Amino acid sequence: MRILIIEDEAKISNALQRALIDKMYSVDIAINGEDGIFYAQTNDYDLIILDILLPDINGMLVCKKIRKSKITTPILMLTALDSVDNKIKGLDEGADDYITKPFDLGELLARVRSLIRRNSDQKTSIIEIGELFMDTSERKVRRLDKEIKLSAKEFALLEYFVMHQNKVLTREMISEHVWDMNFDPQSNVIDSFVRFLRQKIDKDFKKPYIHTLRNVGYKFSIYEL
Repeated sequence: MRILIIEDEAKISNALQRALIDKMYSVDIAINGEDGIFYAQTNDYDLIILDILLPDINGMLVCKKIRKSKITTPILMLTALDSVDNKIKGLDEGADDYITKPFDLGELLARVRSLIRRNSDQKTSIIEIGELFMDTSERKVRRLDKEIKLSAKEFALLEYFVMHQNKVLTREMISEHVWDMNFDPQSNVIDSFVRFLRQKIDKDFKKPYIHTLRNVGYKFSIYEL
């Protein structure tokens, strides 16, 4: 899952980036409102974390402009303004949730997981599909009784697959949601990681869950194609 942080305070944005990458998210950072709007309009994010007090454009206006661009990505607002009126205004401008600074990192991560799930068919951190068990909070994966160890990127790729099970996912869609803006679209990295993931998820089992659609992309499904 790919997240955009719009925050001018380097200490906060860097701490958030480290925490989110540790939880296997891909993260881009914009240090002002104009860049944040541009990134949101040119990339497909799963979540935007938006500070209200930015140096150029107020976060409320950033949120409003993002929504005017018909972008429905969930927005989590960071605010040092704890008044009810400010929270109401942020929600009215299109934010989905807010958290007040200083915040507890565990609570913020829980809100991140909850907001990302809103745009998928999965509504809890525990996902069970056929023989596969996945805990997106504890970062654990099993198929039947076999515990499966995944790298950070393998886990992120599997999470994107299961969040969009039975849907055709192109390589472009995968790159936009599992990798950050430094990804080279001409590389074969995606195919390599899908191959690694197959070795762990499908190899020792009768039924494959990760399917290749030649010249199109991939589909995660417990059903035969």
